[in-house]
Amino acid sequence: MGLDGPTGNEGVRRRGCSCTKDDFLPEESFKSWGNYVQALQQTPRRFMDRVFTRSLDSTELHEIKARSQHEMKKTLSWWDLIWFGIGAVIGAGIFVLTGLQAREVSGPAVVISYVVSGISAMLSVFCYTEFAVEIPVAGGSFAYLRVELGDFMAFIAAGNILLEYVIGGAAVARSWTSYFATLCNHKPEDFRIIVHSMSEDYGHLDPIAVVVVCVICVLAVLSTKGSSRFNYIASIIHVVVILFIIIAGFSKADAKNYSDFMPFGIRGVFKSSAVLYFAYVGFDAVSTMAEETKNPARDIPIGLVGSMVITTAAYCLLAVALCLMQPFREINADAPFSVAFEAVGMSWAKYIVAAGALKGMTTVLLVGAVGQARYLTHIARTHMMPPWLAQVHPKTGTPINATVVMLSATAIIAFFTELDILANLLSISTLLIFTLVALALLVRRYYVSGETTTANRNKLVAYIVLILASSIATAAYWGLSDNDDWISYVITVPIWFSATLALHVTVPPARNPKLWGVPLVPWLPSASIAINIFLLGSIDGASFARFGIWTVVLLLYYFFFGLHASYDTAKEAAENKMGDGLKKVEEGVKVSSEAQ
Repeated sequence: MGLDGPTGNEGVRRRGCSCTKDDFLPEESFKSWGNYVQALQQTPRRFMDRVFTRSLDSTELHEIKARSQHEMKKTLSWWDLIWFGIGAVIGAGIFVLTGLQAREVSGPAVVISYVVSGISAMLSVFCYTEFAVEIPVAGGSFAYLRVELGDFMAFIAAGNILLEYVIGGAAVARSWTSYFATLCNHKPEDFRIIVHSMSEDYGHLDPIAVVVVCVICVLAVLSTKGSSRFNYIASIIHVVVILFIIIAGFSKADAKNYSDFMPFGIRGVFKSSAVLYFAYVGFDAVSTMAEETKNPARDIPIGLVGSMVITTAAYCLLAVALCLMQPFREINADAPFSVAFEAVGMSWAKYIVAAGALKGMTTVLLVGAVGQARYLTHIARTHMMPPWLAQVHPKTGTPINATVVMLSATAIIAFFTELDILANLLSISTLLIFTLVALALLVRRYYVSGETTTANRNKLVAYIVLILASSIATAAYWGLSDNDDWISYVITVPIWFSATLALHVTVPPARNPKLWGVPLVPWLPSASIAINIFLLGSIDGASFARFGIWTVVLLLYYFFFGLHASYDTAKEAAENKMGDGLKKVEEGVKVSSEAQ
């Protein structure tokens, strides 16, 4: 498959900047109402085909990537990726959430919460790194899950990643306004338009947030390397500010503030860990830049792992400095570091803190904009979303359409919506994605279609089910019980350990990484699954209800549009390849004569 050549092959159409129906729904199922009705009637069969069909590494690397018409420019090194990672992660989370969690949920032990979240994030980083090195494309986790778990699971994951980026970006943009107001000695509401006729959750209109998102959009569209340079400079300034906060904070430390280290018990520590995971969101955006990396095998491991180590260390030191400056009950929930410096007689420092927070949030928005556009681009390459979104501009080498669409959604939500209630929803989406990526890594290492025996495949499935079931049972008991009874964990944890050990001993690896591999497989990805699911058990039920609503919306879109568009595209591509005497583009279970 490829772009249309002189032969007029219609397998993948060449598109300009037009906005006709064929730019959005060019597939056979949408050519007429009759075709669409027929496609809907075939939904069960098509759905089974997409569930059991797995893409190939070569498909993602060549055929799917070619649908963007132009290559993304390979301009990034490991140094760029480290700074992108720092810029993507260290932002609103540490400045917004730390005070609230320390004051009301975990106390000074919030530093342990950051360690737990950091360990979980680091395990996920390892899993992402192997995939990003082996499959260096813009699709990130969407591409990885398409290869190992199939189209349907990849779409569900991708939908939640995009939700995370849009809502997270909107939250950061509104936080930008708040810190800008602090820098100007104003209250945040002084810069917002209050519409009393609207709901309290939607009536605080934020035009500054919209302007900030628009500026970020321009930077992200113009050049990835230019975005890297801006991020590099802004992140250096941000790191200097963080070092100032840590050093100045420790110079005003009072050890007495640590006398009641864990006032809310271990449960408070893990509840904070689930919420503070939001502070680590963003590193997955770095993996989407693999397609633009000069030497993925070297640059991605250094960039991802290096940035996460630096980030975790910075978070822990900042949390310790904050809780040593002030008794945890006196920490301000909205501007914890600024108020803490005022309390120790350094009122002037609040301006440095506000400036550092603004720099951090600006780079978070920029890297998020770059990452989310590349996710959407790769999804559109498979036609699960309109292929118009997959276009890469020939001059800038950036996905302009996807960038503008994603940031327009971010700007709209940032303008209208108070986003406090959605912090946990962001963590649910993120933890779900990271769990699926770890699961996909186990499948990648232990299963290869046509090579793994039926017995080994069945054992792999059984062990994965036990790992998931024991992890879910542990998380459910933790989330639903109000006491500190540990009897359930004596049952569930050994089941997880035994299943992982049995997988290691009885199922031979089916594939070894070609360039860079996660160490201690299956233990590390299995631990990632267990920790991620355990943190999910600490999130409130209302957030899961909102997550369920979003999932229903995704499913409605998928069954009415995405399923049929991606099915037609995969079928046409496979027929073209077979017609050329080459291997099929995708592999999977053939559920009908029409499948593939």
